[in-house]
Amino acid sequence: MIVKPRLFDAGFTLVELILVLILVGILSLYALPRFFDRNTFDTRAFSDTARVMVRYAQKTAIAQNRPVFVNFSGGRIALCFDAACANPVRAPSSRPAVAACASSTTWMCAALPADVTITPANQIFYFNALGRPFKSGDVDPVSTFTLLAITFTGSGFNSTITIEPETGYVH
Repeated sequence: MIVKPRLFDAGFTLVELILVLILVGILSLYALPRFFDRNTFDTRAFSDTARVMVRYAQKTAIAQNRPVFVNFSGGRIALCFDAACANPVRAPSSRPAVAACASSTTWMCAALPADVTITPANQIFYFNALGRPFKSGDVDPVSTFTLLAITFTGSGFNSTITIEPETGYVH
Protein backbone atom coordinates (compact mmCIF):
# COMPACT_ATOMS: atom_id res chain seq x y z
CA MET A 1 0.00 0.00 0.00
CA ILE A 2 1.41 3.41 -1.04
CA VAL A 3 0.79 6.30 1.30
CA LYS A 4 0.56 9.69 -0.36
CA PRO A 5 1.92 12.59 1.70
CA ARG A 6 -0.75 14.97 2.77
CA LEU A 7 -0.52 18.63 1.87
CA PHE A 8 -0.08 19.85 5.43
CA ASP A 9 2.82 17.42 6.11
CA ALA A 10 5.21 19.49 3.93
CA GLY A 11 7.12 22.28 5.70
CA PHE A 12 9.61 22.88 8.50
CA THR A 13 9.46 21.55 12.01
CA LEU A 14 9.61 23.83 15.01
CA VAL A 15 13.11 22.53 15.86
CA GLU A 16 14.41 23.46 12.38
CA LEU A 17 12.96 26.96 12.61
CA ILE A 18 14.52 27.55 16.05
CA LEU A 19 17.92 26.32 14.83
CA VAL A 20 17.81 28.72 11.88
CA LEU A 21 16.91 31.62 14.20
CA ILE A 22 19.80 30.74 16.53
CA LEU A 23 22.26 30.59 13.60
CA VAL A 24 21.03 33.93 12.25
CA GLY A 25 21.44 35.45 15.72
CA ILE A 26 25.00 34.16 16.07
CA LEU A 27 25.97 35.42 12.60
CA SER A 28 24.46 38.83 13.30
CA LEU A 29 26.68 39.21 16.38
CA TYR A 30 29.72 39.17 14.11
CA ALA A 31 28.37 40.72 10.91
CA LEU A 32 26.27 43.67 12.09
CA PRO A 33 29.06 45.61 13.84
CA ARG A 34 30.98 45.69 10.55
CA PHE A 35 28.07 47.39 8.82
CA PHE A 36 27.89 50.14 11.42
CA ASP A 37 31.64 50.90 11.46
CA ARG A 38 32.07 53.52 8.76
CA ASN A 39 35.87 53.67 9.11
CA THR A 40 36.29 50.31 7.40
CA PHE A 41 34.32 51.55 4.41
CA ASP A 42 36.21 54.90 4.40
CA THR A 43 39.54 53.08 4.39
CA ARG A 44 38.55 50.86 1.49
CA ALA A 45 36.99 53.73 -0.45
CA PHE A 46 40.06 55.95 -0.06
CA SER A 47 42.36 53.09 -1.02
CA ASP A 48 40.35 52.55 -4.20
CA THR A 49 40.37 56.30 -4.90
CA ALA A 50 44.14 56.47 -4.42
CA ARG A 51 44.69 53.49 -6.72
CA VAL A 52 42.56 55.10 -9.44
CA MET A 53 44.30 58.45 -9.04
CA VAL A 54 47.78 56.91 -9.36
CA ARG A 55 46.67 55.09 -12.51
CA TYR A 56 45.19 58.34 -13.82
CA ALA A 57 48.50 60.12 -13.15
CA GLN A 58 50.37 57.54 -15.20
CA LYS A 59 47.90 57.73 -18.08
CA THR A 60 47.95 61.53 -18.04
CA ALA A 61 51.75 61.55 -18.14
CA ILE A 62 51.70 59.33 -21.21
CA ALA A 63 48.85 61.18 -22.94
CA GLN A 64 50.30 64.66 -22.36
CA ASN A 65 53.94 63.59 -22.84
CA ARG A 66 55.14 65.25 -19.62
CA PRO A 67 55.81 64.29 -16.00
CA VAL A 68 52.94 64.00 -13.55
CA PHE A 69 53.74 64.08 -9.83
CA VAL A 70 51.82 62.07 -7.24
CA ASN A 71 51.93 63.65 -3.80
CA PHE A 72 50.85 61.60 -0.73
CA SER A 73 51.36 64.24 1.96
CA GLY A 74 49.50 66.79 4.04
CA GLY A 75 46.50 64.52 4.57
CA ARG A 76 45.78 64.19 0.85
CA ILE A 77 46.73 62.63 -2.43
CA ALA A 78 47.27 65.22 -5.15
CA LEU A 79 48.28 65.07 -8.80
CA CYS A 80 50.41 67.92 -10.16
CA PHE A 81 52.60 68.75 -13.13
CA ASP A 82 55.43 69.92 -10.85
CA ALA A 83 56.91 68.80 -7.52
CA ALA A 84 55.69 71.90 -5.66
CA CYS A 85 52.08 71.36 -6.83
CA ALA A 86 51.93 74.87 -8.28
CA ASN A 87 50.45 73.47 -11.51
CA PRO A 88 47.68 70.98 -10.58
CA VAL A 89 46.30 68.26 -12.85
CA ARG A 90 42.69 68.97 -13.74
CA ALA A 91 40.13 66.35 -12.80
CA PRO A 92 38.05 64.88 -15.63
CA SER A 93 34.90 65.99 -13.80
CA SER A 94 34.00 68.19 -10.86
CA ARG A 95 35.12 66.90 -7.44
CA PRO A 96 34.01 67.84 -3.93
CA ALA A 97 35.82 70.90 -2.58
CA VAL A 98 37.89 70.08 0.52
CA ALA A 99 40.27 72.25 2.52
CA ALA A 100 43.22 69.85 2.06
CA CYS A 101 42.91 70.43 -1.69
CA ALA A 102 42.74 74.25 -1.51
CA SER A 103 38.93 74.00 -1.82
CA SER A 104 39.29 73.39 -5.55
CA THR A 105 36.61 71.45 -7.42
CA THR A 106 38.72 71.02 -10.57
CA TRP A 107 42.00 69.73 -9.09
CA MET A 108 42.63 65.96 -9.11
CA CYS A 109 43.06 65.80 -5.35
CA ALA A 110 41.42 63.80 -2.54
CA ALA A 111 41.56 64.37 1.21
CA LEU A 112 42.41 61.60 3.63
CA PRO A 113 39.40 60.51 5.76
CA ALA A 114 39.56 61.32 9.48
CA ASP A 115 40.62 57.95 10.95
CA VAL A 116 42.70 56.65 8.05
CA THR A 117 46.50 56.67 8.07
CA ILE A 118 49.01 56.18 5.25
CA THR A 119 52.22 54.18 5.63
CA PRO A 120 54.83 55.22 4.55
CA ALA A 121 53.78 58.85 4.93
CA ASN A 122 54.83 61.77 2.72
CA GLN A 123 55.58 59.96 -0.51
CA ILE A 124 56.21 62.05 -3.62
CA PHE A 125 57.05 60.46 -6.96
CA TYR A 126 56.29 61.08 -10.60
CA PHE A 127 55.60 59.29 -13.85
CA ASN A 128 57.59 60.32 -16.92
CA ALA A 129 56.14 60.59 -20.44
CA LEU A 130 56.60 56.82 -20.90
CA GLY A 131 54.66 56.01 -17.72
CA ARG A 132 57.74 54.91 -15.77
CA PRO A 133 57.85 55.94 -12.08
CA PHE A 134 60.68 58.06 -10.64
CA LYS A 135 61.47 59.36 -7.18
CA SER A 136 60.87 63.07 -6.80
CA GLY A 137 64.56 63.99 -7.05
CA ASP A 138 65.41 61.66 -9.95
CA VAL A 139 66.20 62.99 -13.41
CA ASP A 140 64.89 61.11 -16.43
CA PRO A 141 66.20 58.54 -17.68
CA VAL A 142 67.91 57.34 -14.44
CA SER A 143 65.33 56.10 -11.94
CA THR A 144 66.09 54.98 -8.37
CA PHE A 145 62.42 54.19 -7.81
CA THR A 146 61.96 50.84 -6.03
CA LEU A 147 58.82 48.82 -5.45
CA LEU A 148 56.48 51.06 -3.47
CA ALA A 149 53.72 49.61 -1.29
CA ILE A 150 51.45 52.20 0.31
CA THR A 151 49.21 50.89 3.08
CA PHE A 152 46.00 52.57 4.22
CA THR A 153 44.89 51.66 7.75
CA GLY A 154 41.65 52.44 9.53
CA SER A 155 39.64 50.53 12.16
CA GLY A 156 41.88 47.49 11.90
CA PHE A 157 41.33 47.23 8.14
CA ASN A 158 44.40 47.47 5.89
CA SER A 159 44.45 48.01 2.16
CA THR A 160 47.66 48.23 0.14
CA ILE A 161 48.40 49.62 -3.30
CA THR A 162 51.66 48.69 -4.99
CA ILE A 163 53.52 50.55 -7.74
CA GLU A 164 56.00 48.47 -9.73
CA PRO A 165 59.39 50.11 -10.45
CA GLU A 166 59.95 49.53 -14.18
CA THR A 167 56.46 49.54 -15.62
CA GLY A 168 54.62 51.69 -13.10
CA TYR A 169 51.91 49.03 -12.90
CA VAL A 170 49.54 49.93 -10.06
CA HIS A 171 47.75 47.14 -8.20
